[in-house]
Amino acid sequence: MAAIAHTPSLGAALGDAAFWVAALRIVVINILLSGDNAVVIALACRGLPRRQRFWGMVIGAGVAVVLLILFTGVVARLIELPYLKAAGGLALLYIAAKLLLPEEHDQTEVQAETHLWRAVRIVIVADIIMSLDNIVAVATAAQGSAALLVTGLAVSIPIIIAGAALIMALLDRLPMLVWLGAALLGWVAGEAIVTDEAVAPALLAAVGERVTAELQWAACAAGAVLVLVVGGLWRRALAKKHAAG
Repeated sequence: MAAIAHTPSLGAALGDAAFWVAALRIVVINILLSGDNAVVIALACRGLPRRQRFWGMVIGAGVAVVLLILFTGVVARLIELPYLKAAGGLALLYIAAKLLLPEEHDQTEVQAETHLWRAVRIVIVADIIMSLDNIVAVATAAQGSAALLVTGLAVSIPIIIAGAALIMALLDRLPMLVWLGAALLGWVAGEAIVTDEAVAPALLAAVGERVTAELQWAACAAGAVLVLVVGGLWRRALAKKHAAG
């Protein structure tokens, strides 16, 4: 992947139709690859007071995109590090299970603000974990242009936020969708673990291509089931603790 270079004349680039066509391509790629990002934003922010939900979505998505832009120059090397994706997948399993826990009502403004920043941290960490592969596709589409990369990702932010807002509205009406969203994140986590640069070649050498493909599907399904089981048990333990207290 080519390094992201500084555009000689940003003003000229912004006036070029080809530039906007290329930027639109980045927007489309990022949106297609960011469905799970919208899900985690909605899940993390669903328990916030309504007036803070907007800021939770905006800050979480905005900071995550800024970090993705900063990481693009080194992501090609990062993604090749052994066990990096596996570690990210394990972290995402924990995040997905934790998102199934019932949200506690905020009694004070300080609690509400703490809750907001906790949701933002979850969004940022989960987005970075889930976006390692996405960055490669987006950076390739940018063809070495920093202006293209920044413009494309910046335009994507409100669209992803709108998607998260729609999902959040559905979660309010159909709370069971929270479990489906968590299962999706578990699926993504299982895929990240089994496609790690150290894990995938080891499986391929040990059992062959066909069995490896089957194991990858099994790992994705196992990640989804594990999140639901752990999240359910975690919820039950908390309910018993609150009942006893």
